[in-house]
This record gives sequence, C-alpha cells and structure tokens, in this order.
Amino acid sequence: MPADADLTLHWSPRSPFVRKVMVAAHELGLTGRIALHRTVVRMAEPNPELLPDNPLSKIPTLRLPDGTALFDSVVICEYLDELAGGGRLFPAGGPARWQALGWHALGNGFLDLLILWRNERDKPAARQTPEWLDSFATRAAAVLARLEAESATLEETPFGIGHIAIGCALSYLDFRFPDLGWRAGRPALAAWHAGFAARPSACATEIVDA
Repeated sequence: MPADADLTLHWSPRSPFVRKVMVAAHELGLTGRIALHRTVVRMAEPNPELLPDNPLSKIPTLRLPDGTALFDSVVICEYLDELAGGGRLFPAGGPARWQALGWHALGNGFLDLLILWRNERDKPAARQTPEWLDSFATRAAAVLARLEAESATLEETPFGIGHIAIGCALSYLDFRFPDLGWRAGRPALAAWHAGFAARPSACATEIVDA
C-alpha cells in the first residue's frame, strides 16, 4: 500500500473499466494516494464484501477518506480530476467538454458492447444467438469506422477522458478479440492507438488475465 494512500479502489487487473481509472490516476499523478484492493465480481454471485460500498457489486468502486464510496468509472475519473486541480482530463465547459464526454460515451459504450459480444461468443455453439453475434460485429465495425474518421481530431486534441475510454476499448479489443485484425484498413486509428499504448500511464496499466 502506498504510504500516502487515503483512497481505496476495489480493483481487478482484468477489468477495462478499472483500467480507465488507473490510467487517469497515472496521468494525474495520484497513484500514490490509491490503495488497490483486489475484488472479484461475478454476474451470478454478488460480492458480500463489496456490497456495503457498492450495492450494485460492480468495479471500479472508490472508497473515500470519510468512508463514503464512488462508483462508475467516469464518476471516479472526474473525482480524481477535481482532486488534481480540475480541468486536466475533463474540460470545464463549452464544446471541448461535450467533445470529450462524447468520445468517452463512444469508448465506454464500445467496451459494453465488446463485453456482451465476448460473453455471447464464449457460450456453447448451441446456446449462441447468431443474430446477436451479427449485430455485435456490425456495431463494432461502425464504431471503428467512426474512430478512423476522427483519428486526426483525436490526435490534435489535448489528451483527456475521451482518449482514455477509446484507448482502453481498443486495447480490450486486442486482449479479448485478437483474431479480428481491426487495424486492417484503419491506418490512422492504428497509429493513434500505438501512441496511446506507448504512454507511461497505459504501459503501467495493461490488462492481464490474472
């Protein structure tokens, strides 16, 4: 545990939503204030240790010094941004804020889609719903096409919460769907993601299946 830790994060090394929080913490220089508490969550079995902090039994969940807790990754990230002085990952207002939050919604929604897609794809073949699999594939391709078209704007815009969400989603795509070859035909997005993956905050938070 870091010596100056006054925050506790319910955490898993394989959660892309937890990774978003940790990338933000590294970018903001706050990792020394966060103690990581390994917390296992399962759809079929609520974690009784987590329920007092988060009745949804989901991670990430951040326990504050006063004993209260914040949950949902974007809420935690904005709290950390404010703790670091504000306006670093979340623009204060105007078009820049809506652009950042719009990119975050796209990246976060993409993560939701990928997790549902993986869950369906991992079922025995007889229990899979082909229409769902086709729908997930179509929507993933549409997201990637949008991101390819916006890669230049992503590159030109100061790094923020939208970049974190999109970068973590693309990295999760690599982690769970290595067979898709999403970089083919998307050179601008591939180059942008290579830059994201090389950031110290990304290198320090790579997902591992442990």
